[in-house]
Order: sequence, then structure tokens, then C-alpha cells
Amino acid sequence: MVFEIKNKVALITGGASGLGLEHAKALLENGVKGVTIADVNEGNGTKVTEELQGKYGKDRVIFVKTDVTDKESFENAFLATVTAFRYVDILINNAGILRDVNMSLAVDINVKGTLIGIILGMETYLKQYKQGNEAVILNTSSINGVNGMPIAPVYGATKFAVTGMTLCWGDRFHFERTKVRVIAICPGLTETPLVESSIKPECLVKPEYYEPYEFATQTGLFPLQQ
Repeated sequence: MVFEIKNKVALITGGASGLGLEHAKALLENGVKGVTIADVNEGNGTKVTEELQGKYGKDRVIFVKTDVTDKESFENAFLATVTAFRYVDILINNAGILRDVNMSLAVDINVKGTLIGIILGMETYLKQYKQGNEAVILNTSSINGVNGMPIAPVYGATKFAVTGMTLCWGDRFHFERTKVRVIAICPGLTETPLVESSIKPECLVKPEYYEPYEFATQTGLFPLQQ
């Protein structure tokens, strides 16, 4: 059975920029009822939310300042979503950093943040507040969470963890008891602020970037609807 995204409600972490923002645009253009932009950057989050509201409707987009490493903060994003839209059907765990020099922060955001999102979504909010027969958690891993990343091993290792979490919670056992699917996308090098601010140009050999909106529409929406 195809998961119909029209009229659904989505919560997107790291939604104020990069791939997260493009996911929001793609979902809004394809008929979702509402989107919550959850991001730690309040200034940018407020700005892009106002822009999205102007284009897609003020009642379809909200912003919640969210620190994904803090369970209470993450839970507040879910509560705000349910308050604004009554439901939550889609969680996109997109918040992440590529910063090997700060190992603890990379692990906290990329691994702990994704883990908190999965547990809150699967065990409580998506399980209880989905509109239809099932809900979806989409984790943003990376091709480096499959092949490794020698120039940024901490980042690569955190994305292996995201891939592993997806395989564990994506098992049919968990779907049957919660009716929440857990899936992942593994983007290659995508032209986003995360990449541009983290990798020196001399480290890249003839880089071929994915354009983020193209990735979100052609690759990000596809697994949601399966």
C-alpha cells in the first residue's frame, strides 16, 4: 500500500537550511497539511518559516526552536506540532553536522539526536497521533554511512550509526507493534551549508554536487511514499 503524503503532517529537524529546508518545500508543494521546522538556529528558522508561510500559507508552517540533543526540547517540537496540526505522521531526522574536530558534538547531534527522535516518534508521538494506518520516520544518513569517509572518520562513523539504527528499528517486528516505518536516505555530496562550511575545497577532487531540492523531490519523497 502506498503511503499518501497529501494532508499529512511532518516534523523536520534541521529544517531551517540545506536538505531539511528542501524537504519542507517538497512536502508543501506535494500537498502536506502542515510542516514543523525544528532547528536550533532561531534566527534562520524564523526567517525561512516566514518565507514558507508567505508562499504556501501561514497556517501550514510553524517553527520551533529545537535542540535535538535534549529530549525535552525535542519533545516540545512534537507537542507544538500536535497542538498546531492535531496530528504528526512524518518525522524527518535531518539535523546533523560534519565537524570532526568536535567529536562529542558530532556524536550528540548525529547519533543521540537521531536516537531521541526515533524513540519519541515510534513509541509515543507518531504511534499515537498519526492520521492513517501508518507513519514514517525518515533518517538522513549518508553514502559515507555505507562506504566510510577517510577524510572525516568521526562523521562517517556517526552516519554508520544512523544506518544501523534504521536497520534495527526498521525491522518488521517494530512496524507490526507501532505501525511506524523507519527508513533512511544516504545522500552523496550535496550542495548544502553543512558541506560548504565543513570541507575545504582542496580536499575535494572534481566535486560533483547534488542540488538539494532535486535530491529532496526525486529521492527524499520517493521512500516516504512506499
